Amino acid sequence: MTRSEVRRRLAWAWWRQLAYTLAPLLAFNLLFGADQQTGVLTMPLFIAGLASMFVSLPLFGAYKRALVTTEKALDSDEEPAAWLELARCRRLAFLGAGLPAWIAAIAVFAGLEAIPLVLLALSSVVLLYLYRIPRQLG
Repeated sequence: MTRSEVRRRLAWAWWRQLAYTLAPLLAFNLLFGADQQTGVLTMPLFIAGLASMFVSLPLFGAYKRALVTTEKALDSDEEPAAWLELARCRRLAFLGAGLPAWIAAIAVFAGLEAIPLVLLALSSVVLLYLYRIPRQLG
């Protein structure tokens, strides 16, 4: 597999993960959002969503180290293994980046308002954006 094919697959994986991250929130909000009353769990769920962003810190460090390793391995025998390790680290980091939006999807049932839902979804999108493959790596 060539480097451009690997980059293309990783780019598609990013877009797919973006859809996986936001789809539950959008679906739950469309299906159940209008019927919910504001409850006691709205503020704790919002705070949990914000706190879940910190899960990404160690995952981002591992991803950054894998990026550096992949860059050093370009045009060598270790390049395929480096790309695989980068993809593995990125898959784990995607799960951490999706947590705020997934907690927001759960918070729909507690009646969380639209602005906090958008903030949590946007924080997941920003975290996911950190895991795009840089152009210099190709």
